[in-house]
Amino acid sequence: MNDQQLMRYARNILLEEYGFEKQKIVMNSHVLIVGLGGLGSSAAMYLASCGIGKLTLIDKDEVDISNLQRQIIHNTNNIGMSKVLSAQKTLSSLNPEVSVSAICQEANEDVLNKIIMDVDLVLDCSDNFTTRYLINRMCVEASKSLVSGAAIRFNGQVSVYDLKQIDSPCYNCLFPYEKNDLLESENCATTGVFSPLVGVIGSMQASESLKILANIGKTLVGRLVRFDLLNTDFKVSYFNRDSSCEVCSYRHK
Repeated sequence: MNDQQLMRYARNILLEEYGFEKQKIVMNSHVLIVGLGGLGSSAAMYLASCGIGKLTLIDKDEVDISNLQRQIIHNTNNIGMSKVLSAQKTLSSLNPEVSVSAICQEANEDVLNKIIMDVDLVLDCSDNFTTRYLINRMCVEASKSLVSGAAIRFNGQVSVYDLKQIDSPCYNCLFPYEKNDLLESENCATTGVFSPLVGVIGSMQASESLKILANIGKTLVGRLVRFDLLNTDFKVSYFNRDSSCEVCSYRHK
């Protein structure tokens, strides 16, 4: 680590639990972020500022003026630009040491298959259940850690699925697909979202990601944190692996 890097990351390195060696691990890590909307914007900026070695970004959309209320990685000059290219531009300016790969495509199975084995961790910052279930299944199959967030109106949630560990529950254990009656029924475009909320959730996703990569603290594996920012209410729910889960139970046979 050179002198400039020591200065850039000094406030993390000074932390007793984090330090020099953990910072080096982070700088050699590769993280995939699916979705460069509100959650992905905040998460990507904190991960880049902390020196993640490589970020791969996937999103098929372009920057729209309605995004700028909450998607802080984009700006007015980038309206009409691909979100991943807009994000790449911002992140490169923030921390030119971070390698940022931009994939302007839908996060389908073919696209994810090409990248998922090369990453250390996946952030699900998508805005629809179809993508969430797909990402979860592929992280189970590839044994990758998954940090999942969601936000709508004034309510958000975060959890971690450390699928490198055989006994860790997956997203489908908590939200079984066959019991989900909200599939594609709501989104921010139709119901609205409080802009600081996505910053809170995205920042927590970045925090959990860094803790996993650096192997520090206690992560949200087996815990779902729910936020009601309208009433400043935070609740934690505990959950275990579902032995009959249609996605991950095969790993235990």
